[in-house]
Amino acid sequence: MEIINTIVGTPLGYLMSFCYRLLHNYGAAILLFTLLTKVIMFPISLLVQKNSIKMVKMKPQLDMLRYQYVDDSDAFLDAQSALYKRERYNPMAGTIPLLLQLPIIFGLLDVVYKPLKHILHFTPELQRAFVEKTAQFLSVTVEELGSTAQLTAVEWVKANPDSFIAAIPGAEEFIGQIQNLHMTFFGLNLAKTPSIHALDGYVLIPVLAGLSALLMCWVQNKVNVLQIEQNKLSQWGMTAFMVAFSAFFAFIVPAGVGLYWIFGNLFSIGVMFLCNAVYSPKKYIDYGLLEEMKRTAAQEREQKRNNAALAKKYYKEFFAKVNKGNMKVMFYSEGSGFYKYFRALIQALLDTTDLTIHYVTSDPNDAIFQKKEPRIRPYYVDETRLISLMMKLEADIVVMTTPDLEKYHIKRSRVKDSVEYIFMDHGCGSDNMLYRTGALDAYDTLLVVSREQAIEARAIEKLRRTRRKRIIECGYGLIDDMIAAYSAMDKAENDKKTILIAPSWQYDNIMDSCLDDLVGALYGKGYRIVIRPHPQYVRRFPMQMKEIIRRYADKASDDFIIETDFSSNVTVYTADLLITDWSGIAFEFSFTTDKPSLFIDTQMKVVNEDWQKIPLVPFDITARSKVGRQVKKEQVKDLAPVVEELLAHQEDYRERIAALKQQHFYNLGRSGEVGAEYIRHRLERRYRKKTQGPPLAAGGKGGA
Repeated sequence: MEIINTIVGTPLGYLMSFCYRLLHNYGAAILLFTLLTKVIMFPISLLVQKNSIKMVKMKPQLDMLRYQYVDDSDAFLDAQSALYKRERYNPMAGTIPLLLQLPIIFGLLDVVYKPLKHILHFTPELQRAFVEKTAQFLSVTVEELGSTAQLTAVEWVKANPDSFIAAIPGAEEFIGQIQNLHMTFFGLNLAKTPSIHALDGYVLIPVLAGLSALLMCWVQNKVNVLQIEQNKLSQWGMTAFMVAFSAFFAFIVPAGVGLYWIFGNLFSIGVMFLCNAVYSPKKYIDYGLLEEMKRTAAQEREQKRNNAALAKKYYKEFFAKVNKGNMKVMFYSEGSGFYKYFRALIQALLDTTDLTIHYVTSDPNDAIFQKKEPRIRPYYVDETRLISLMMKLEADIVVMTTPDLEKYHIKRSRVKDSVEYIFMDHGCGSDNMLYRTGALDAYDTLLVVSREQAIEARAIEKLRRTRRKRIIECGYGLIDDMIAAYSAMDKAENDKKTILIAPSWQYDNIMDSCLDDLVGALYGKGYRIVIRPHPQYVRRFPMQMKEIIRRYADKASDDFIIETDFSSNVTVYTADLLITDWSGIAFEFSFTTDKPSLFIDTQMKVVNEDWQKIPLVPFDITARSKVGRQVKKEQVKDLAPVVEELLAHQEDYRERIAALKQQHFYNLGRSGEVGAEYIRHRLERRYRKKTQGPPLAAGGKGGA
């Protein structure tokens, strides 16, 4: 504290002394002093204003990052830090005024408590002499006078000047200076501390401090770039705190400091308007976009409330007595679009057993609710109830496409140790590269798509020294369904060659990094262009998606389409060429239609940074040159000749892709039957072990 008093109090004392000598009124000097401190700190206020504008300007980007990394807080923090660095935003800048205000307050307290030092500039020896003599007259020690020692000395000198003449040689001049020191303002002694127990005029100081804080906060909620964006609860919560704090603070410090606080609040209002005049937020911030985001957030909150009631209903149904002890198979889906990965397996189970399929989804609008199959029982469960549902689960078998079991919110059952957890892939590429380290460790069984996935799974177990899982050479139900659907289609050559642009959603994807260059290279060249962003991109970056749609609104036509409805694969089936970055849709397209894909070499989509610890080149990398061509991102502007070449030589790729397809996938065309046979076998084994009864079969005893 003494360091602050020396470093801050001394210069503030000179400033206060200047104000006092200029105005010859202590209260007026404090007002001028307060104004001058605001002037001195104005550059800091401007810095905070600029920083606050950056914060609000970045809000849409931060919200997009929250969507992008909704299930990875560490990645979000890294991306947030990168954004702050790129925008030169300092999250600590907003605290600078507070950090400076504190030493100013402490320094001002020192100025008020020590008028002999800071206002009259007596020597330390002379200050000590007056204080010691005052203590002697009062029959106390200097230490007992405490922080108000000099104030007490001033009051005593004014009341008893003759007492000091004989005690301090040559004191007449100094006594005169003390007598001329007027520390009053409108009749209030600014050296006196207000008391809640004495309802006198001094109580006005805390009252006015609270009222000035109320006025400042009211204006701040209207004009401050950051406060405007806060919700009403936050705004008025902060207001209530500031009013209470200001009133309380003014009760524990001398009235002079309270006066400084009052006018500091009032002058801050002017500073806010001045900062807005110098750096107007409207010049830098897209308030239209912010309002749209607020409306979207409000709609989401309302939808979440409605969904909670729906989830409660289904949660109760899930744990109904009829299911207890009878639930054989449960599927968990993250959203409506995941049924396509389960469809072949579920249909095979329905065809070969009399099982009831319990289907839990985190999407209240999942298309599963529209299906009329009586043996599929769908349930919607929100994120809050999903945690407890999974931990209380008593099904025999659970099938999921969700990695990271046990690592985050989805846990294995805590009430039934024998539940078998089966992981079913929703891609045909490398699990080692595209899932986090240890993402599949907690599963019992893997239904793998290909030989490459099986080799990876065993290599990961060896690397991580985890228990050996059952690996079933199943295949890829989605590709089976797509090939079947495509084979059944009436195929007609497109009037215009159709190019499907279908990127991934991770960092540096086509939508964010080179979409304008890509459209510029192809638009107006006689092609029909369909842009089909990844469903996760639409979900996680809604504002960015709307901006893209607005940007290309003038091009919208039958020959230029941005498709955000993913319920149908018609555009995948009918396209002549697919352009992507690292999305697995390239393999779905090429292996379904036997047509080539064009890959843009954006930053590689890697989730597991340790993927190279396994000496196996992922299929996602090796297959790119086999099913099409690769180009660097910097070459996108000159892409037209490459597109023409691929379209002209489609037949050259057909045989190559067909051979790779047969080589890569297990059980092509019958993965659903293989998966269903495995589940049937596992359930029969459980059933025999419990009852020694007949096997599970279609029309037999399947249970709920």
